[in-house]
Order: sequence, then structure tokens, then C-alpha cells
Amino acid sequence: MSAERAAPVDRARRAGPRPPVKATLTPRERYLPASISIVSTVVVFGVLWRVVTSAENWPLIERQFFNVEAMRASFPEVLRGFALNMRIWVVALVLIAIFGVIIAIFRSLTGPWAAPLRVFAIVYIDLLRGMPSILLVLLFGLGIPALNLPGVTSSNTFWGSVALVLGYSAYTSEVYRSGIEAVPDGQRAAAKALGLTQWQTLRYSILPQAVRNVIPALLNLAVALQKDVALLSVIGVREAVRNAQIFTARTFNFSSYMVATVLFLLATIPMARFTDWVTKRDQERRLQRTL
Repeated sequence: MSAERAAPVDRARRAGPRPPVKATLTPRERYLPASISIVSTVVVFGVLWRVVTSAENWPLIERQFFNVEAMRASFPEVLRGFALNMRIWVVALVLIAIFGVIIAIFRSLTGPWAAPLRVFAIVYIDLLRGMPSILLVLLFGLGIPALNLPGVTSSNTFWGSVALVLGYSAYTSEVYRSGIEAVPDGQRAAAKALGLTQWQTLRYSILPQAVRNVIPALLNLAVALQKDVALLSVIGVREAVRNAQIFTARTFNFSSYMVATVLFLLATIPMARFTDWVTKRDQERRLQRTL
């Protein structure tokens, strides 16, 4: 091949690959799938609404559960209780994140000197993870105040929150541990070759990678905790569900529960969508890493 013919080829190679040609879609191809999705969704939910509202007892259900006047009357008290839900959730979330990491570190330590910590972590996880959350709330929220220990608070709100923190810490620690075990062994070997201690390896090398790996799972636990705070109503804590129960007992109308339901949905749905977004970003990050 002559130099004149080779020159354009060399310039094309230096310029790199050409950008992909964007596919052009016709208006039909662009808007038809979305239109079908919208129409089918409206039809399905319309049929469901028609079936429900045509039931013989629908007027009674509407008066008992969807009474606008009752909703308006119960809203201030339910909202005040929901604010307590959110305060408990935020504080518990921070404590669970910290305590869960500590338990996961105990479980991940190696060597004979760490055997008591490992045994403690295993027993703690097996016991707390095996007990239903509502039983933990009842045992801590009613049992410990009944002991009337000197110098110990008897607040059922405090001890119910402690029960949630302990129970969720067991789940969270296992999530952290799965992230720790997902870090390649070569990271530990490299840290050991650099002369780092086991604690320094965990702190500077393993834990940062492990936390990034399990953020989507941790966010899902945060969404679950947001709803489980309502379990404190069984020990008399005046949160949203308890205030709704009080209104129902006073008026024999269940519309206050619908108010509490809407408030919980307004809090959990954005959190769930944020969790989906983080999960998608994490999957894209992992895919780019493998390419």
C-alpha cells in the first residue's frame, strides 16, 4: 500500500472509533408503547374501582374508613404522633448503623484472642434475629419498666426504641458482614504486606469497600424500620397508629387509620424510590467495573 493511501487510514486510527449512529424512531415507535401502558393501567384500575364501589356494603365502608370529616378531625393528632415516629426513626437509624458495624467487626475478627467477641456476636445475632420485632418491643417496653430498677428510666418510648435498635442491629450486622466477605482476599493480603494490623486493615481498606457494596440493602432496612416504628403502639406510645386507635375508640370510625396510612406512604414511597435509584447506580457501577 502506498504512503498516500495509508495516510487516511492512519488518521482514522488516530481519531479513534466513530461515535455510534443514533437510531431515529418514528412518532409511532416513540409514543405507541407509552400510550398502551397508560391506557392499560387506567383500564385495569378503573375496572378494580368499579368492582369495589359496586359492592353492596361499599357505602358503609366508605362512611367508616373514608369519611372526610373524620379524617379532618383526626389529622392534627395523627400528624403529631407521626412526628414522634420520624424522630424515633432518625435516632434509631443512626444507632443501628453504628451498633451493626460493631457487631459485624466482632464477627469478622480472626485469631484466638478475638474468640469471645466472635461468640458474643454469633449468640447476639442468633437470638435477636430469631425473635419477632413485636415480641422484643413487648419484652423491653413492658418488662424492663415493670422491674422498677433504681436509676433506670421507665419510659416505654425509650425501651421500645431500644428493642427496635437491638433487633435491627442484628439484621444490619449480617448485611455489613456480607459486604466485608465480598471484599477480595487480595485486599487483606496487600494490607498485611504493607504491615497494617487487623484493625487498620478493617478500618482503612475493608470497611469502606464493604459499606459501599451494601448501601442498597441498608436502605431497604431503613424503609422497613420506618414502618416498624408503628409497633411501639402496642406498648402505649402515642405515635401515629396509637393516636389513630384512640380516635377510633372515641368515635367508632376508622378513617383515622387512613390518615396514618397516607402519612406513612408519603414517607416510605420517596425512600423506596431513592433506594431503587441507588440500587440502579450500584449495578451500573459494578457493570462498568467488569468491562
